Amino acid sequence: MTFYGKMLGCAAALALVSGAAQARDLTFGMQDNEVSNVYKGAVAFKEKLEELSGGEMSVKLFPSAALGDFKAMVAQVQAGELDMVMTGYPDMSYIIPELKLVGAPYVVDDFAHLQDIVAGPWGQEIAGKMEEQNIHLLDVWYYGTRQTTSNRAINSLEDMAGLRMRTPNVPFLIAFAENTGATPAPVAFQEVYLALQTNQVDAEENPLPTIEAMKFYEVQDHVAMTNHFIASSAIQMGTATWGDLSDQEKAWVQEAIVAGGDVSDALTFQAEEELVETFKGRGLTITYPDTAPFRDAMQPYYDELEAEFGEGAIARVRGK
Repeated sequence: MTFYGKMLGCAAALALVSGAAQARDLTFGMQDNEVSNVYKGAVAFKEKLEELSGGEMSVKLFPSAALGDFKAMVAQVQAGELDMVMTGYPDMSYIIPELKLVGAPYVVDDFAHLQDIVAGPWGQEIAGKMEEQNIHLLDVWYYGTRQTTSNRAINSLEDMAGLRMRTPNVPFLIAFAENTGATPAPVAFQEVYLALQTNQVDAEENPLPTIEAMKFYEVQDHVAMTNHFIASSAIQMGTATWGDLSDQEKAWVQEAIVAGGDVSDALTFQAEEELVETFKGRGLTITYPDTAPFRDAMQPYYDELEAEFGEGAIARVRGK
């Protein structure tokens, strides 16, 4: 009855459910597909929300960019046409420019540090700016740490010199290549394997699960644990939807989001740990260069960012 009362929206049907709770079905869009860890986390969120609410709340998931790319989905959330969206946290810099700071290589040490940043003064300022854009930040999940694969071993910063490195067309990742001595070569994601195979590029950088999924290990012999960028997924809800929830519903959503994040994060951390051994077993060389010189090499890029956002901006983000 509750279902028909909601979907039909007519007075006769509503009368049938008088005095009973009406189900609230949230819509949740994301670019990742059904085999991704973040999608599995979203499923865990859905299941936990239904459990906590006794079926009063549910979620319809739209993976694989079924509703458009992340910018299209964010616009839908802002307009109240979609309840929730998952994007990269720094990817939201196109509407909150200050998020470029948290995307800069080596500004974030690891995921625990990112969580501290999001919960701290700078992160709360950003959350406030998101509210002004009709977006309520619910949580940030771990997506993986970007590492570097190449056709020669990278044992130190000096080994980056002259490498033709594929990067996405993302300013802070292009800056990573440029400032560490490599030559950035933006190549479409779908074309990276062929570019590596034909030596159009010598190197690329991605989280280990992506390197596995795209089989880059077949055309690269070395993985350097450069740890230059902590990738994350921001779980966001439209302020109109959030404001329409009761305090009890907000509590259910928040508890379920944390549960979903725990599932997603654990899967990703486990995958990264296991893939190091998997790659070794496939004959790849895993190196652990000292990343301090890599971070020092990023100073010119940090200077550019501080010219835009003010002196000391990097330190304020880091909280250190």
